[in-house]
Amino acid sequence: MLAYLPIIMVFVLYFSSIPIAFALFGSSLFYFAVIDTSSPVDLILQKFVTSTQSFPLLAIPFFVMAGSIMNYAGISKKLMQFADVITGHMAGGLAQVNVLLSMLMGGVSGSANADAAMQSKMLVPEMEKRGYDKAFSTAITAASSAVTPVIPPGINLIIYALIANASVGRMFAAGYIPGLLMTVSLMVTVAIISKRRGYEPTRTHKAGAKEIARQTFDSIWALLFPFGIILGLRVGIFTPSEAGAVAVFYCIVVGKFIYKELRKEHIIPVLKETIYGTSSVVLIIVAASVFGYYMNWERIPQAITNGLLGITQNKILMLMIINVLLLVIGMFLEGGAAMIILAPLLVPVVTSLGVDVVHFGLIVIVNIMIGGLTPPFGSMMFTCCSITNCKLQNFVKEVIPFIVALVVSLLLVTYVPIISLILPNILYGA
Repeated sequence: MLAYLPIIMVFVLYFSSIPIAFALFGSSLFYFAVIDTSSPVDLILQKFVTSTQSFPLLAIPFFVMAGSIMNYAGISKKLMQFADVITGHMAGGLAQVNVLLSMLMGGVSGSANADAAMQSKMLVPEMEKRGYDKAFSTAITAASSAVTPVIPPGINLIIYALIANASVGRMFAAGYIPGLLMTVSLMVTVAIISKRRGYEPTRTHKAGAKEIARQTFDSIWALLFPFGIILGLRVGIFTPSEAGAVAVFYCIVVGKFIYKELRKEHIIPVLKETIYGTSSVVLIIVAASVFGYYMNWERIPQAITNGLLGITQNKILMLMIINVLLLVIGMFLEGGAAMIILAPLLVPVVTSLGVDVVHFGLIVIVNIMIGGLTPPFGSMMFTCCSITNCKLQNFVKEVIPFIVALVVSLLLVTYVPIISLILPNILYGA
């Protein structure tokens, strides 16, 4: 049982408000310093340092910076105008805009919390002015932000690819259709609720072809961004890390010379947001690498694989068990932390049953995004409620229909693999 003590310590430390990176590293260090002293502690510290020397990790700061630049460059505003033209005529028009904007923001911020914070400040006050209930507005903002990391270049797609030794390009390609499916399910739910409550459209009529074409042309530089990244990766123009650098350059050019909203005074805020966003993510990844070293040393992934396979070797039932496990853990553990801890344990299980590692990545990411909406520790729930001053009990009541819609999407992603794999197979081969 001593071999499993560091895993228990991680959860104890995390629930004691210790940051997950320090919980992971501290538990690993305790194991090698106290439980198994056959390896020198210096080796563990060396492992911690060498984990940072990974070229693919460069993709993270570059894409974080690109998302930050885009927000200051006015591209978010262009995307909102485009979303309004497409969905503003529907029942619950501004809520529909909220959902579509989150999907479009996937190629901009790649972060659920960043999207949730931005739209809580930008859209929720306007929704309240137009008669939407505060709790409903907050709930749809949080729920729609769950779509953002599924759309490339979501940071979670990159992190999972690094953890599971999967292709970043295939992970990017795999995210589009599941993200679109989540968007449609949320929009249908919004339409049903809005018709029952009488939430009006923002536009009196459906936009004509000319207006859509004009707004598309005006927003084209923002809309082309994620597709340009995928195309460049597929053709081999750049690697994922180089794609991040290209994204930063692209955002600077568009913000400075095309939309002309990027100014010198934005440099410091962009750098600060990049440093804060990157440091927290990379520190977790590096600490998880050391924790993974401990688990491999004790052959814990193999033990868990054998244990789960002892329950059932039916792929359909196993995926259901894993989904329930991830949904429950997502209620208590922050999504990124849950993925970093559990993915190395679960990937060997599902691959032994013939599940594609990229397909499983989308299952995990959609799962942890749903966890971000659920009490008691949902990160998007707290982000939105803290900004809008919405009571948690009111939020939970309003978010339930959206969680149901996302769970339906999760089940489709889980049991219809082609949803995740059709684009990677077309672009990269089966």
